[in-house]
Amino acid sequence: MVSAAAMFGSNDIEKAKGFYDEILGVIGVRGILEHGSGGRIYGNAQGLPILSIVRPYDGRAATAGNGSMASLICDSREQVVSIHGRALALGGRDEGAPGIRAGGDSGDVYAAYFRDLEGNKICAVHFGRA
Repeated sequence: MVSAAAMFGSNDIEKAKGFYDEILGVIGVRGILEHGSGGRIYGNAQGLPILSIVRPYDGRAATAGNGSMASLICDSREQVVSIHGRALALGGRDEGAPGIRAGGDSGDVYAAYFRDLEGNKICAVHFGRA
């Protein structure tokens, strides 16, 4: 089994946890551990960490990385649409509406992009036609 995890810093941990509790719930991801910084580690159904929201260790302000992005793998196109919509309703910024993406000429890459409350870029993506 291959697994990957991403970590984002936040300047408002409680607000960030509320944001991620909502959007990750769409794909069945929930908080599995509370981080020592007051943040939260989110995991999949197998309990494997996939995303952590923390206060930066160095105590300086959290910033979004240019060219950095985390992807949330979805089970359906409907989940992509739902996560994108929920993210925008919670104060996230649109970076690309749901739709078939370049590189998916066969129609099997369906994605939407948004930025979280700190400006981190996130892709919700479904691979496959259905």
